[in-house]
Amino acid sequence: MNTHSLLHAVALAAAVLSLATGAGAQDWPAKPVRVLVNFAPGGSTDNATRPFMDKLSAALGQQFVIENKGGASGAIGAEAAAKFAPDGYNFLATPVAPMTILPNARPTAYDPFRDFVPVAQFADSTLTFTVHPSIPANSIKEFVDYAKKNPGKIHFGSAGLGTLTQMIGEQLNIVAGINIVHVPYRGGAEALADFLAGHVQAFTEGNVLPHVVAGKARLLAVVDSERHPDFPSVPTMNEIYPEYDIINWFAIFAPSGTPNAVVRKLNEEVNKVARSPELRAHLLRLALRPRVGTPEELGKRLRQDFDRYGALVKALDIKMN
Repeated sequence: MNTHSLLHAVALAAAVLSLATGAGAQDWPAKPVRVLVNFAPGGSTDNATRPFMDKLSAALGQQFVIENKGGASGAIGAEAAAKFAPDGYNFLATPVAPMTILPNARPTAYDPFRDFVPVAQFADSTLTFTVHPSIPANSIKEFVDYAKKNPGKIHFGSAGLGTLTQMIGEQLNIVAGINIVHVPYRGGAEALADFLAGHVQAFTEGNVLPHVVAGKARLLAVVDSERHPDFPSVPTMNEIYPEYDIINWFAIFAPSGTPNAVVRKLNEEVNKVARSPELRAHLLRLALRPRVGTPEELGKRLRQDFDRYGALVKALDIKMN
C-alpha cells in the first residue's frame, strides 16, 4: 500500500470511529441502566430518587433500575459504585453526607473526587430547627437568647454521629455563639421519639413536620435553600445567619471514566424531569424539592461542602470507626 492509500485508510477508519462514537452517545441508553442508592428503601434518598428513575424510564425507553445497598451511613454503597464499570450504565444516587462528611470523619475506600464524576444535583430535602414546647422560644433569636442563659443545658438529637443533622446544631453553636449539646441516635425515627417525649429539647430532621402541624413541636427555622410552602412565615436558617449554608442535597454521580457525552445526556434528561410540575408536587409532599443544574455546578457544590464540613469535623474532633 502506497503512502496516499495508507493515509486514506487511516482517515476513513478515523471517520468511521467518530461516527460510531457519536452514534453510541446519541443512542444511549441501549439497555437498562443501574442506579445504586446507598441507603435502604423507603428512606429520603430512595424517596427522592425513585420518581426520577420512573420518569427517566418512560422518557428514554429503557428501565432505570434502582439497586439499594445501604450500610455504614452510605459508605458501603458508595464504595460499591466506585468500582462499577464506567460504561454509561452504572450510576450512584447519594445524599450529601457520604460524599462530604464521611471521607473527612474516617477513612473510606472511595474518594469522591478521584472515583466519581458529577452528573446532576436533582433534589434537596427540607431539614429543620425545631424545639420542644417546653423551650420558651418562638424564634431563633429567642432560642439563642435562652441558650446563652442556659449553656450546656439544651440537648439536640440527630440521626447519628457525622450526619448532616448533627452539623445543623453544631453550625448553630458556631454562628450564634451558644452551647447546645449533641445527642446522636441510631436514626431519625429514634431521635424523633425522644424529642417528642422531651428527652432532647431540639431536633433537626424533616420528619418532625407533621408533629409541628399537630402542635407537638415548634418550628423555628427550616434548613433549606428557600422557605417551605406549608410554613411560609418560618424563615430559612441562612436568612438569619447568612454564613449558615447547609443544604441536604441528593445527586447522581458516575464512576470515573464514564463517557462525557453520556454524563451530559443524563444531566439534560434529569433536568427535564425536575421541571415537571407533577413531580414537584409529589416531592413537596415528602419534604423534598427538585433541582436543576449542570455537572459543573454539582462539582463546585461538592468541593465547597467537602471543605466546609471537613473544617467542621476537624474543629469538633469527630472521629468515626
